[in-house]
Amino acid sequence: RFLGHSFKSSQRKANKLLPLKISRCFNSMASLLDSVTVTRVFSLPSSISSISAAPSVSGRRVSTVEFRGLKASRSLVSQSANRSSRFTRGVRGIVCEAQDTTAAVEVPNLSDSEWQTKVLESDVPVMVEFWAPWCGPCRMIHPIVDQLAKDFAGKLKFYKINTDESPNTANRYGIRSVPTVIVFKDGEKKDSIIGAVPRETLEKTIERFLVE
Repeated sequence: RFLGHSFKSSQRKANKLLPLKISRCFNSMASLLDSVTVTRVFSLPSSISSISAAPSVSGRRVSTVEFRGLKASRSLVSQSANRSSRFTRGVRGIVCEAQDTTAAVEVPNLSDSEWQTKVLESDVPVMVEFWAPWCGPCRMIHPIVDQLAKDFAGKLKFYKINTDESPNTANRYGIRSVPTVIVFKDGEKKDSIIGAVPRETLEKTIERFLVE
């Protein structure tokens, strides 16, 4: 009888303590989830749309009361994202303005039908870049030729010709490698340079034919 009474008394005490233990355990879990969620928020990309959904643990939706820290963090990240966005827009604006002040001339592309009048009948020397869309080194030399066209405007004419679209002209001058740059003067081929050479190489060639 004494053992039975003791067991019932212990059980009643355990039942009284159980809600308190569960409450403490739940609060500890909520605090832990708060800290983990904040860490993930700051590791997210600029978009924070994924935070809008209510958090859940193992498929069970959790009340937002325990996630006050998450709400504050969301606001903090939003402010940080806005500041970052404004800064990025400002930087882009500065870069665009800098590019506009030094913009090179875009050298026009020729076709086979334009070759005679644009190149061979030109009254000034002409520099022609033979290129192809699949050619990596061609993309390296494009901006160099564009900048030279701006620097020597009025003294020399510059053109590009796509060897895939105008194969007749490429075959006529024996183009086997691209990029190939050829200088024409008085309708005749004067010099050719093969490969993505530095600006100085092309500039020396140009100056040599301007002096003649």
